[in-house]
Amino acid sequence: MKILEVKNLRKEYGQGETLVKALDGVNLSVEKGEFLAVVGSSGSGKSTLLHMMGGLDVPTSGEVIVDGRNLAKMKDEQLTIFRRRNIGFVFQSYNLVPMLNVMENITLPLGLDGKKADGAYIREIVKTLGLEEKTESLPSQLSGGQQQRVAIARALASKPAILLADEPTGNLDSRTSQDVLGLLKVTCERFHQTMVMITHNEEIAQLANRIIRIEDGKLVKGSGLHDFCE
Repeated sequence: MKILEVKNLRKEYGQGETLVKALDGVNLSVEKGEFLAVVGSSGSGKSTLLHMMGGLDVPTSGEVIVDGRNLAKMKDEQLTIFRRRNIGFVFQSYNLVPMLNVMENITLPLGLDGKKADGAYIREIVKTLGLEEKTESLPSQLSGGQQQRVAIARALASKPAILLADEPTGNLDSRTSQDVLGLLKVTCERFHQTMVMITHNEEIAQLANRIIRIEDGKLVKGSGLHDFCE
């Protein structure tokens, strides 16, 4: 079952001689439960692609379909609600609320949506990510790796259709990066979570089930374990 489809996606900035094609006709699909890594150098278009997949930016043309819903056909308010309920984000910066403790940060999106947290599910995420002893701690009392684990738990809390991770270990040292990524993979497998991860790091990408490469806004063939999943 396809959980994400990207069809002939284009994103252009400027015009004439200053025209920049950040995305130039990208087509790909992601199956439910898949862990896909998108690899590319700085300026290749990988973060633009992730922002389009998550409905954080609007394409010049083309379509993004998440869990059967076309993002382009939603009004702003509909898209905001859909994104909160169906798309989990993990960014390089942890974006935790400083005055909320770990558990409050994890359950914050559920509260914004007026939903009651699934206590058993949240406790299992917390345990899997090794945060049981930190639930009452404030972000300032945590290491970078622990803060990123809280961000991952928060992204998983609403049981999203897909998890999008943009350079999730960019602010962490190599050892902590490996720990966090290992936990991210474990949680995705345990909770049957679909994930797309953007990275410039080839070693990190090897953790994924499938790797694709983007250069100059286009997907490149021969880029990993498999090429495309059309």
